[in-house]
Amino acid sequence: MRLTATSILFYIYMVTVQAQERPDVLFIAVDDLNDWVGVLGGHPQAITPNIDALAERGILFTNAHSPAALCNPSRTALMLGKFPSSTGIYRNGPSWMDIPHLAELPNLPRYLRENGYTTIGAGKLFHAHTFNTSGYYGYNDLSAWDAFYPSLGRQLPDEIRPHVRPANGNTVSLFLDWSGVAADDRAMADGQVVAWSQQQLRAEIGAPRFNAVGIYRPHLPWYVPQKYLDMYPLEEIILPEVPADDLDDLPLVGQQFASQTSMAPMEFHQWVLESGMWREGVRAYLASVTFADAMVGLLLDTLERTGRADDTIIVFWSDHGWHLGEKHRWRKHTLWEESTRVPLIVVAPGVTMPGTRSTRTVSLVDVFPTLLELTGFDVLDGLDGVSLVPLLNNPDASWDRPALSTFEEGNHAVRSERYRYIRYFDGSEELYDHENDPGEWVNLADDPQYASAKTELALWLPMEDTPDAASLQ
Repeated sequence: MRLTATSILFYIYMVTVQAQERPDVLFIAVDDLNDWVGVLGGHPQAITPNIDALAERGILFTNAHSPAALCNPSRTALMLGKFPSSTGIYRNGPSWMDIPHLAELPNLPRYLRENGYTTIGAGKLFHAHTFNTSGYYGYNDLSAWDAFYPSLGRQLPDEIRPHVRPANGNTVSLFLDWSGVAADDRAMADGQVVAWSQQQLRAEIGAPRFNAVGIYRPHLPWYVPQKYLDMYPLEEIILPEVPADDLDDLPLVGQQFASQTSMAPMEFHQWVLESGMWREGVRAYLASVTFADAMVGLLLDTLERTGRADDTIIVFWSDHGWHLGEKHRWRKHTLWEESTRVPLIVVAPGVTMPGTRSTRTVSLVDVFPTLLELTGFDVLDGLDGVSLVPLLNNPDASWDRPALSTFEEGNHAVRSERYRYIRYFDGSEELYDHENDPGEWVNLADDPQYASAKTELALWLPMEDTPDAASLQ
């Protein structure tokens, strides 16, 4: 059949109309945010009114977990919908874009762009190391975006920071630092990323839009406007409960994970204890969380003012958790609850019911297939994640999938609603019963009463691990 010019124009018109009927997406990533969020109850003093209000608009997954306890492998897993054990991306290097067979795979923003969406990104979305005057240094897929900030054409000033560093006087690392700064929110790097993103939200765009915003705080160092520290009186700060003997029942590999130094002269927690700075550190993290919450509030307020909120899917997530003394450790890089549990909120108009909660165990690798289904596309073959739409429709729906988390090659945790099972590269194990031990203080791996639980959870471990991409370069 020959196509006339009229029929071709009609076909183009119909494709355009269908594209415009797809919902917009606001995709908000917050770096290093653990469960210290009001609605998750990870810390009783966390002040996060905007994130809490967002949860009331849709569904909060109270048992969501990161596929990796490190930025690059976690973000790569989310964007590709594939676990680190499938990609070989276990560390903050190399970039998945440097691995030809991975660079060819569809990723979330590029797929949406190739299928009719205008994709707009800002801040830390794919892995990136820092904001600097030469642009945004990271592992970004520039072909995935119609516009991105910052870019070489839109340079972002260095992050506001104290003149003398480390401002907290630590002898461990410039990175393990915190301080209030005399700056307005808008002067901060996150403030500039959010301001640019607000402009994009207000812009008139004919096609459906995917607005992705990466907020860097509460990633170290914790430099925030002083007013956020003032919201947390130092003498009132509540510290995490940490048993003195918490590491005694761990296998050797687990103990080594707890004490990793990453080239620092001592593990951060050792310095925090010796210097008496634990309360100050907790306060600085909480202040950084509240600053990030304020950034989220600006985005949500702008979306509301556009009049498009009822036609916009919102996905809010963090790439992994963070220790602040639990397991005698600071930072991430472990397979325990503090490293893997993350906030995950989805608002899907016409699908999610406001103020719902799901205790089902889900993973960030599920975000890609979920957004495909919500935006009207078929879920792609070959993804490790699955669509969460059944849980969006019914938060209590039957769900038999635990969450898999990985740190470095051969080390995995499987988290079900009740248990966390860890197996390290040398075969050593840990098992925790969250029904009776939410702090993961008692390792039950050698208790014969739990042998069947271990066996069931072990079925979800990878059959084999793809070799570490870093070792192949």
